[in-house]
Amino acid sequence: MRRMAHFVAGLAALALTVTTYTPNAFAAQPDATQGNPLHAIRQTGTTDSSKDSKQSPDQLLASNLIYHTGGAVQVGTHHTYAIYWGSSFSTNYKSIINGYFANVAADSGRTSNVYYSDTQYYQTISGVKTFISYSEQFNGSWSDTVLPASSGCSSTAGGTTKCVSNTQVQAEVTKAINANGWPRGLGNEYFVFLGNGISTCYNSSSCAFTQFCAYHSNYGSGSGDTLYANMPYTGHNLSACSGASGSPNGDAGADATISVTSHEANETITDALGNAWFDSSGNENGDKCAYNYGTRLGTINGGDYNQNIGNGHYELQQEWSNYSSRCVLTGK
Repeated sequence: MRRMAHFVAGLAALALTVTTYTPNAFAAQPDATQGNPLHAIRQTGTTDSSKDSKQSPDQLLASNLIYHTGGAVQVGTHHTYAIYWGSSFSTNYKSIINGYFANVAADSGRTSNVYYSDTQYYQTISGVKTFISYSEQFNGSWSDTVLPASSGCSSTAGGTTKCVSNTQVQAEVTKAINANGWPRGLGNEYFVFLGNGISTCYNSSSCAFTQFCAYHSNYGSGSGDTLYANMPYTGHNLSACSGASGSPNGDAGADATISVTSHEANETITDALGNAWFDSSGNENGDKCAYNYGTRLGTINGGDYNQNIGNGHYELQQEWSNYSSRCVLTGK
């Protein structure tokens, strides 16, 4: 959902909001205040009564995405980086998520997963129309166990180790970029995966596991523009952030995080700065299909999966297709 709020100039963010999982949950109407966009999904059953007006499934799926002239998408190859911040992760958490990114890259150009649906969308800047390509590259990961000396927020919904603010997450992205010589610019996105026990808030009224499961945003401008996603450890509260049936990779936290990662990644690709593709109510392609998994392909390790990507099996939410006017798992 597209919420308008007073935030730092140039900021655009998407949050996957939570309370208690309700299958096929849908978004609320956007706030009507002035300012830069914060994207969020509101689920039914939310305790945040100030933003509790809801769209029915029919309302959410009634209209296509609209291109807002001059808005930016990710064109060319999309370079993905994983930052693991903290020290408490399940044994295979990092390898499963890194493997997911590698598999998405390996299947570049194929029509057989949700990423291909993005190729129908485009940007028109200075009169030049450029379509999105399904061209992904996983450029590596970096682990950092050093947390800020003091918390930047007060929530304990994700644990009591620390609470990191949006500003601190941005600082961690900059730290990783500087430590590894990684690039900035709209062709790159940095996913900050927080360790178990770390709480996080976007601002004083929007925190993980009470208002969101993750969000994507940006800071900087021009060639210094930096795209990132704040990814809490979903395994801390699966009832808030997982709608999947079981765990196809044998790690429920990693599997839940991967679906949320797909949500954030596909929305960044089609609406990098929050000014490109969203519908008349502010919903992006992932928002319109949140927790809508479509048809399962099979079961492995006791968990359902609906995507064969590379050599992996995953349970991902669908993405919205203007071409088909519905949520899709493959093709357009």
